[in-house]
Amino acid sequence: MRYSFTSKGDWSKTESWLKRIRTMRNARRILESYGRKGVAALSAATPVDTGETASSWSYKIVQNQESIELAFVNNSETKTGIPIAILLQYGHGNGKGAYIRGQDYINPVVQPIFDDIVNNVWKEVVE
Repeated sequence: MRYSFTSKGDWSKTESWLKRIRTMRNARRILESYGRKGVAALSAATPVDTGETASSWSYKIVQNQESIELAFVNNSETKTGIPIAILLQYGHGNGKGAYIRGQDYINPVVQPIFDDIVNNVWKEVVE
């Protein structure tokens, strides 16, 4: 007996899927590195009274099949649950009728980090 096999199509969908997986794995590695750098930079830039808010920075990476995100998180809150990092960034009332002006300390720190992430991930995608 003799058997003959034929095949139609190509491996383009499989190759595309494997490339996406590799890119996501590399992107996660890049984001881990920048997450650590961002936490250090945010901690150093945070205005200090007790130091609790400055030492409360962390990061998380959220990934699904289509995307991957880096988020910086600060868990320091007032007794009523208001994030202190946001109060420092945007300003707040002090409870005695005075307004404490905010200090933009987050954006100048994270913008260069995000720019570097975009450049590095883009290099991974086009290579």
